[in-house]
Amino acid sequence: MGQSLGVAVLGAGHMGADHLRRLDRVVSGARVVAVADPDTARAEEAVAGREGVAVRTEVEAALDAPGVEAVLVASPGEAHEEALLAAFARGLPVLCEKPMVPDSAGALRVVEAELRLGRRLAQIGFMRRYDAEYQRLKTLLDSGRLGRPLMLHCTHRNVSSPPHFTSAMLVNSSVSHEIDAARWLLGQEPVAVTVHRPRPSSGAPEGLLDPQFVLFETDGGALVDVEVFVNCGFGYQVRCEAVCEAGSARIGDEHTMVVTAAGGAREEVARDYLVRFADAYDREVRAWVAAVRGGRVTGPSAWDGYAASAVAEAGVRALETGARTAVALAPRPDLYAPARRIP
Repeated sequence: MGQSLGVAVLGAGHMGADHLRRLDRVVSGARVVAVADPDTARAEEAVAGREGVAVRTEVEAALDAPGVEAVLVASPGEAHEEALLAAFARGLPVLCEKPMVPDSAGALRVVEAELRLGRRLAQIGFMRRYDAEYQRLKTLLDSGRLGRPLMLHCTHRNVSSPPHFTSAMLVNSSVSHEIDAARWLLGQEPVAVTVHRPRPSSGAPEGLLDPQFVLFETDGGALVDVEVFVNCGFGYQVRCEAVCEAGSARIGDEHTMVVTAAGGAREEVARDYLVRFADAYDREVRAWVAAVRGGRVTGPSAWDGYAASAVAEAGVRALETGARTAVALAPRPDLYAPARRIP
């Protein structure tokens, strides 16, 4: 491997463009050598001013470009399976944005492909594991100082949803972050999901069931509730409170600039996830580059991506039926070290 890791970025949209900027200006030890996007004009705009970057419309053409040693997948979720399998076929390590694959059957195919290689190549982009507040909460829970975790109360709010957003996507796109965060924080697997639907907000597009209240039960006896509200109108908020036997801990309270003027005070609220989790994304990509340059793959695994898809799938069924829905996970292969902590 060269002195600087050659990365192919798949997808030049909102997330892909941000990662291109990150690799170019924030993360050392890596350089973008290829970009793939069906929209050539968008890809050309995203790499403007950068020399030596191959622009392609097809995934495989980008992966075969000179100097590609690793892949960052930031294309739409339905394109991830093809990209991951193509990277695996070339032995290229991958950082893949969530969802790894939207449906559990496709996610399991990715896991099985990696198992055939006999080694990990994929890291999945659950960036909250790299957020400083989430890491502090994880350290505290693992220490046992607050006793056994009983409940997690989570809030996930967005200013507005994209035009294509559906009621199911509140679970399988937005809440997928809480699914992974809960599994990681608790070391427990969700075993059942219930979704409650209050009267939709007047700010939600016609037909969109927003907000929703999602309740997970875990195999360690904990409960995880998530208020997801993707058209709240006022800002982007992500909070999590762990309630334990001997105390509680909360993260996500905004510690931003407070402006006082004209007889009043105003506290800034982040407008989207790229602002709220900018540092987490930086830490995530920096850790990925360092690991790959050292010949390793760390972080959330393809199994974590599969588990999130399977739990979200059960959540969508619960949304559609109104019934408590069991989560069915395949047996966990030995390649993916368990991350379980059930006192």
